[in-house]
Amino acid sequence: MGSDKRGAAYGIFHLSELLGVSPWNWWADVIPKPLDEVSIPSINTTSSPPSVKYRGIFLNDECWGLNPWASKTFEPEEGNIGPRTYAAIFELLLRLRGNFIWPAMHPCTNAFYSNPENPKTAQDYGIVVGSSHAEPMLRNNVDEWHRDEHGDFNFFTNRETILNYWEKRVEESAGNESIYTLGMRGIHDSGMVGAGSMEEQVDALQDIIEQQRLLLSRHVNPYPSKVPQAFTTYKEVLDVYDAGMDLDDDITLVWPDDNYGYIHRFSGPKEEKRAGGSGIYYHLSYWGRPHDYLWLSSTHPVLVWEEMAKAYYFNSREIWVVNVGDIKPLEYNLSLFMDMAWNMDNFASSPQVRAHMQQWYSQIFGPAAGQSIADLKWEYHQLNFERRPEFMGWSQTEPTRKTHFTAYNHFEAGDEAQKRLNRFEA
Repeated sequence: MGSDKRGAAYGIFHLSELLGVSPWNWWADVIPKPLDEVSIPSINTTSSPPSVKYRGIFLNDECWGLNPWASKTFEPEEGNIGPRTYAAIFELLLRLRGNFIWPAMHPCTNAFYSNPENPKTAQDYGIVVGSSHAEPMLRNNVDEWHRDEHGDFNFFTNRETILNYWEKRVEESAGNESIYTLGMRGIHDSGMVGAGSMEEQVDALQDIIEQQRLLLSRHVNPYPSKVPQAFTTYKEVLDVYDAGMDLDDDITLVWPDDNYGYIHRFSGPKEEKRAGGSGIYYHLSYWGRPHDYLWLSSTHPVLVWEEMAKAYYFNSREIWVVNVGDIKPLEYNLSLFMDMAWNMDNFASSPQVRAHMQQWYSQIFGPAAGQSIADLKWEYHQLNFERRPEFMGWSQTEPTRKTHFTAYNHFEAGDEAQKRLNRFEA
């Protein structure tokens, strides 16, 4: 039983875990151990409300693995990430007690709304759909904005075309569970086009948001304050917000990290009292300057805990969304992030992170192997915290600056280079 379909699903999947089925049984081939009989103790499994209201993932930089796999192997009939792939992702989210997604949006991927079965699948699974910091009003500009047809993505010179473009998506999505991203940046991950001074950018964003809320009142709810909306202060948008934007109180402020796991800022005393609250956009995977980290899970779990614990302390509890790239190989860190979003009371101090890691690996590999694997992974994360393996080229900004010899010198300071190699070898 649940207060809604998600609550019922969480209950079912909780029982599934008690029977020995990992949330990662399909995505990571965690085969349940065959049992002759199962016994579930008579326990009170009444769940308290989750610590964070909307808990989910951003599928991103998916052209490396997720999209080719979906296109060629899992869903060739779609030739892209489509409803079958999203159904598998949505089940994983429910098994991790999540309820929210920013869909994949790079040039290789069709826009989420291009196939009506995608949003329908989200509704079937009870997953709330939003869109990233660069995709206002559930629009995927990379796939859906065609310059030959629409002209420039410039609100100053092409206002009516852009408003009509947004309005069509609002009409299309009106009956679905959604969180509408407000504001405007460039077509992809770039700054807004057309504004010159900071004052012009502030005025433009306030005008844009006012027009977006009018669209919501026209098609979703006469009272836009009752429609979930988010304003993500990513990159240059944080500067614009800090320059004096007057943001409606019911809009959720989403604070970003710096792309490397350190959250830029948190809500101040006045912002903590906003009716729309605040949330966090966090990275466990990143493709961009100055340096990428896509190929390994290299963020220390205690850093994830430290930053999200601060966010929770400063009442950022409305939305937690994490960039997980292709999902793999971030299984553990994603599980940690989602478990914290579900019940932060279980993570009152940093030692509970290591205990969580040991329990997680033990559930998958058995107590003996799980303990040794957790110890090995802890050392691996300690090494990555010193310097991510992807950053050993030691340049300031790739690919614009030359690489040079690292500070891990073989001939000074006790041969730190060899010590690092030895630790990795071990």
